[in-house]
Amino acid sequence: MTELKRRPLPHDFHPPVPSFTVTSEDVEEGGILRDAQVYAEGNMSPQLSWAGFPPETKSFAVTCYDPDAPTGSGFWHWVLFDIPASVTELPAGAGSGTFVGLPEGAVQVRNDYGTKDFGGAAPPPGDGPHRYVFTVYAVDEEKLGPDSDVSPAVVGFNLRFHTIARGQLVGEYENPGKG
Repeated sequence: MTELKRRPLPHDFHPPVPSFTVTSEDVEEGGILRDAQVYAEGNMSPQLSWAGFPPETKSFAVTCYDPDAPTGSGFWHWVLFDIPASVTELPAGAGSGTFVGLPEGAVQVRNDYGTKDFGGAAPPPGDGPHRYVFTVYAVDEEKLGPDSDVSPAVVGFNLRFHTIARGQLVGEYENPGKG
């Protein structure tokens, strides 16, 4: 593994909370992302399911983050929150295209591509494998507070104080071309 693999995840700086299970039909833990989750290919948000979260959960948030992006601050591919507590699955494509299956009331903020949707993997050619961390947060409020015009950092700030449990799923992708 390269030096990049030691970069922290965004929630490594948050207080510890219990974990729960996140699964996907499209992303295998530690596996290579499918073309559907690559920016220049399908650019489709993956199917995600979660279970085992605390009963006092009032809503969920979902993020996809690349800690290995050569930016000094990582790269946010997807930031979604205010998912009702009754929702425990997002179908493939809920965060992209026509947003079929996106729960009513859910809020997406600008990713680091500058769009309010899922943006797939697109590491620089020859930069080595990048991790794509899909995190589901169990939140203690029905509405997290921010609107869709805030940055991922503001959402992360609010999640720092309102997350009661968290689950994650990590896939990898590499663009082997010459850098």
